[in-house]
Amino acid sequence: MINHKMPLAEFMAQRADVLAQWETGKEVDLEEALAYQKAIAPQKRFSARLMKAKAEGETLIQPRAGVALPEEHLKLLKTLQDEGTADLLPTTIDSYTRHNRYAEAKVGIDESIKTGKSLLNGFPAVNHGVAVCRRIVENLQVPLQVRHGTPDARLLAEITMAGGFTSFEGGGISYNIPYAKNHSLERTITDWQYVDRLIGYYQDHGITINREPFGPLTGTLVPPCISHSVAILESLLAAQQGVTCITVGYGQCGNLIQDIAAIRTLEKLMHEYLHRYGFDKVQVTTVFHQWMGGFPQDEAKAYGVIAWGAATAVLAGATKVIVKSPHEAYGVPTAAANANGLKTTKQLTMMLKDQVAIEHTLIQAEMAIIDRETRSILEAVLTLGQNDFGISVVRGFEAGLIDVPFAPALCNANKALPARDHHGAVRFLDFGNLPFDEDLKAFHRAKLEERAKAERREVSFQMVIDDIYAVSKGHLVGRPR
Repeated sequence: MINHKMPLAEFMAQRADVLAQWETGKEVDLEEALAYQKAIAPQKRFSARLMKAKAEGETLIQPRAGVALPEEHLKLLKTLQDEGTADLLPTTIDSYTRHNRYAEAKVGIDESIKTGKSLLNGFPAVNHGVAVCRRIVENLQVPLQVRHGTPDARLLAEITMAGGFTSFEGGGISYNIPYAKNHSLERTITDWQYVDRLIGYYQDHGITINREPFGPLTGTLVPPCISHSVAILESLLAAQQGVTCITVGYGQCGNLIQDIAAIRTLEKLMHEYLHRYGFDKVQVTTVFHQWMGGFPQDEAKAYGVIAWGAATAVLAGATKVIVKSPHEAYGVPTAAANANGLKTTKQLTMMLKDQVAIEHTLIQAEMAIIDRETRSILEAVLTLGQNDFGISVVRGFEAGLIDVPFAPALCNANKALPARDHHGAVRFLDFGNLPFDEDLKAFHRAKLEERAKAERREVSFQMVIDDIYAVSKGHLVGRPR
């Protein structure tokens, strides 16, 4: 890890090894890629579309989607663009590629060709290479983003940026802690510094590539202060390497007051911490992820969950919303189901667009709590690492000062435990080693005691279990029934 913008000579020296990871790496010509990116129309640039939406108070809609074969992938994305009316499009990468297992991805491609259906759970962009990526980009009318889950995304970034994608999701924390078990943070942060230096190189040549840390993390009752802390730290690491357009995200928890407060606080704190370290040129936008937990199997009920997420995104003032499908309980959705989730969301975003933003003392109070919690974590972590962002992250996780609930990573303490309060806001049942003062801890305890009293039971781990399954059973809070 480094605590400065990677020198150009060092970056270029690393590229040879990165491009040699798979045969399609030889297709990347960085100077030619710069010329290709410069020729992309403004309306197909992720950063430009986001900033236009932010200026006009619009909440854009974006699905998740990806299949193995190029023509089928293009057909899927066109359906989401034309029938689903998506404002932004993804290319979700397959699991083999996420783990740099390109030979196995090739087998999956070959078998998909033989069977005529996708046998991979995403698009293997590294195997398909630069020219195929460009064909996808050129045949669509809206901006395209890479969404994946890759601890080492260096070659993926090289190929997709040369291929014309204008946004790249993930980070050295958010694509390690929730996704992997044995990857070291030192390694993933170092690899992602390369990714951000690549995007910084494009920026040095006048090409803005949007970057998006993965906000929801494990997607399971993640308190706002945890995801905010990760997003801000990843943003500082990215800005240090020259990234100037960052979208920070948050996964819906379900309580309207808390969700609105979370998005507003996230943007406020982002600007503050970027300014503190001199990154004033960074453009900040926000993304709200619709409910990431268990969904009802009944499609009508699933549409209710989707609609609630859509409305909350607009009321919170998010720049974009990541949309779920009514088939969420069953796995990968059909193109039609995915498009229906988008249309449901678009209906809500358009109906709410011009309505007055909700202001309430309860929102202000919740913002104050999230602000205090997030600052407590960030200040403790940055102090421990003496403002070296990478070292701060590693030491912060080692000490449990940041602790992501239900994450598989061995470098995560897994001591902090969330549960909902009486009104459905996510609080802490167990603080682990989070650096909260006694007043904050007393606040959380009181909130859970209020719920326990109403439910006539003790505050316990059973609440957590009940809350995890509640939405799939038609409720927000997992009360005894």
